[in-house]
Amino acid sequence: MTQSLRVIFAGTPDFAAASLATLLASNHDVIAVYTQPDRPAGRGRKLTPSPVKALALEHDLPVYQPVTLKEGEAQAQLKALEADIMVVVAYGLLLPQAVLDIPRLGCLNVHASLLPRWRGAAPIQRAIEAGDGQSGVTIMQMDAGLDTGPMLLTRTTPIDVDTTGGTLHDRLATLGGEAIVEALDALAGTGLEAVPQPASGVTYAAKLSKAEAELDFREPAKALAARIQAFNPWPVAWTTLGDDTLRLWRASVGQFRPDDPQAAPGTLLPAAPDALRIACGSQGEEVLCVHQAQLPGGKPLLARDLLNARGDRLHTGTRLGRAHSSQEETR
Repeated sequence: MTQSLRVIFAGTPDFAAASLATLLASNHDVIAVYTQPDRPAGRGRKLTPSPVKALALEHDLPVYQPVTLKEGEAQAQLKALEADIMVVVAYGLLLPQAVLDIPRLGCLNVHASLLPRWRGAAPIQRAIEAGDGQSGVTIMQMDAGLDTGPMLLTRTTPIDVDTTGGTLHDRLATLGGEAIVEALDALAGTGLEAVPQPASGVTYAAKLSKAEAELDFREPAKALAARIQAFNPWPVAWTTLGDDTLRLWRASVGQFRPDDPQAAPGTLLPAAPDALRIACGSQGEEVLCVHQAQLPGGKPLLARDLLNARGDRLHTGTRLGRAHSSQEETR
């Protein structure tokens, strides 16, 4: 049997909870959990524990929620736990060098990309948005930089046209849990080689914002479809429909049909049985197919159901999006 390591786990959201659950089922001993302070959530803005804290409490694990790890008191508390290693997954707090040096075997991070591609805050969504053919997780030895430490282990998974930010998140959460246990097993046994990240191929995954989720139908269909898939389930791509907001959940690249009229970008073309078809591209020369969308006050619906319910608002010739003078000049 593999030697058991004493592990401090640091993480906050659902993605991290998946790794914690896998660690708890392993041979290793999770001795303490660090997570972000409880935050207001829901309509009542009630203080709510993170998914990691909730799971830790279910297993009667001690939970620590410091606002910062830069202070000596917090660092002394962590040192007193005498951990072999610290596993960090989407924790949300900066770990200063003094903390990285405390565990005997250092600190490992589960990062949701194939480093050095997509360092930073939103690697899952940026990989889909960029049209990458694959993603994965990297187990990394942490250093003081932003996702710059040497790599111990990687696991890959494909990205196809049906992949959304949500489905890739869930796949990588599972892969991350499996990979971190595999890495700990190896470290407890014969060890793992730490491979420095290559200097080439570095990209940064900027934090997502609601503002960038508004679509500009002058962009190519491929870019629009990728953004819609990437931003599902958050921040959700959107456009305007008159004075309302139409949220777009799933999409693909379509093709022109012989009966399609020439139309400005953002104009609804004759619908397909399973999709809203929207003219896009700089001259309206491409087609975006939207398979799932949501009107205000409703839930996300498949295109055929949305057309059956609200076809009066989504008929051929309807213009979506804000008017762009440059669009109008091309007509």
